[in-house]
Amino acid sequence: MRWQSRTAYMEEPLISVAIGPDAARTEMNGHARGIVAIGDIATGVIAIGGVARGLVSIGGIAIGIIALGGISLGAFTVAGIALGAFAFGGIAVGYSAVGGVAIGFYSLGGVASGQFMLSPIHRDVQAVEFFKSVFRFIPRPLRLPFN
Repeated sequence: MRWQSRTAYMEEPLISVAIGPDAARTEMNGHARGIVAIGDIATGVIAIGGVARGLVSIGGIAIGIIALGGISLGAFTVAGIALGAFAFGGIAVGYSAVGGVAIGFYSLGGVASGQFMLSPIHRDVQAVEFFKSVFRFIPRPLRLPFN
């Protein structure tokens, strides 16, 4: 399936969809390229696909400023395996890491490793203050390990 909107911005289609193989283009997987890209492989400002690359990317493998997926790489990441400045996931690696296994300068998790850690067995005052400031928007009834 291939589809592109007629509307374009800077010679890129506003919306591009490419899913599945295309014999005419000798593509095994659809590669969507556009402002909003949806496909097996998606590249755009907003990218959604198996492999997604963009400012905001959602996919199995997501690369972008804001990346959500199975494996994510970016500034703000949420994933099973998250690598980024602010990483949230099962395994999180970054400057600030929150997850089951968290590795970072500031880390919060079941198993935490880093300069300042907050875990069931280790509680650094700097980590408590950092995560209080980061999570200050969360309502108080929710029980966090630093309340």
